[in-house]
Amino acid sequence: MLGLLPIISTMKLKELNKLTSAFSATEAMPALFVGHGNPMNAITDNEYGRNWRQLGSTLPKPNAVLCISAHWETRGTFVTAMQKPKTIHDFGGFPKQLFDVQYPAPGSEELAKETKAAITKADVGFDYDWGLDHGSWSVLKHIYPNADIPVVEMSLDYTQAPQWHFELAKELAALRNKGVLIIGSGNMVHNLRTVDFNMTGGFDWAIEASDTMKKLIGNRDFKSLADYRSLGRAVQLAVPTPEHYLPLLYALGLAGENENISLFNDKAEVGSITMTSLLIGKS
Repeated sequence: MLGLLPIISTMKLKELNKLTSAFSATEAMPALFVGHGNPMNAITDNEYGRNWRQLGSTLPKPNAVLCISAHWETRGTFVTAMQKPKTIHDFGGFPKQLFDVQYPAPGSEELAKETKAAITKADVGFDYDWGLDHGSWSVLKHIYPNADIPVVEMSLDYTQAPQWHFELAKELAALRNKGVLIIGSGNMVHNLRTVDFNMTGGFDWAIEASDTMKKLIGNRDFKSLADYRSLGRAVQLAVPTPEHYLPLLYALGLAGENENISLFNDKAEVGSITMTSLLIGKS
């Protein structure tokens, strides 16, 4: 038995070296907020998908992706920690072609552990059941079509206030310096109750809300954005429930004081959804 100890120690050292090499110091990765919109964007040849593919061709290749999706709400904070996360088709009424899509990206227990270690505001739990919902894979399918980058999802604790989520995001910022691309996936304006599929743009109130949000982003007034319930009726209509808005706060919480924040896919559709997205840290 004693003769096995050096072998066991060597094995542990190899595992430690693997973790270190996978998430060693890098230049800060960009961060993203992505308006993911309709799940059909995953298989439709449109400007959103083309812009996501262009983004993937210009971003530095990450060691892994951490995605905060609007579609995973929990009591408490969790990260996926399985080796092979399943593709979740968390929608209904769409064609079989969309349900047939698989995004077989590997998971990363190492990134799950790194994420847990980075966070002090919450006791982060490991999840082995969830997988990748369409807030993640419908976008990543375009950005990294080969599905060869490990992906971990982090849940939204629905019991916490928006400011809490913004502060939690700041704790994740250190992961950017370990080659982790962090993506918040939701929609800045997202009111499914008022959708009009005959519209190609946005209602007046949706445009007003979008303009208010973009002005505050430009002024780096993130405190007001976290306190979005005080921003007037248009924003109240734009954010009737918080889950699609909170991923925006995660992206803003990751932004360094002097980092560039640029917009892309900045359009409204079906009256009450905006696809507006942010790229942080890359000019």
